Amino acid sequence: VLPRRQLGPVAAFWERFLQPGGLWRHQVFKAYQAGGFVLTRVLVPAWLILYYLKYHVMKMPHGAVMSNPRIFPGDRILETGEIIPPLKEDPDEHH
Repeated sequence: VLPRRQLGPVAAFWERFLQPGGLWRHQVFKAYQAGGFVLTRVLVPAWLILYYLKYHVMKMPHGAVMSNPRIFPGDRILETGEIIPPLKEDPDEHH
């Protein structure tokens, strides 16, 4: 009969961890089951609903940015109250 083989620290950990009926093995399995449930029953359906609403139902998709209107001489900036001065005319340029 051969003597019992001496395992290193990592191999000894996995040897104990993978024993049938171990608490850690049971907890890991429960966490795996819960993660799969959350992914398939909560996250994926929520993403599908959000995608459908965002790209097929809403009139303006979230995140779409409208450009500001052009500013012309005489316009007033609402935030600062500043009036845009009229354009300078160059007397030497002809149209």
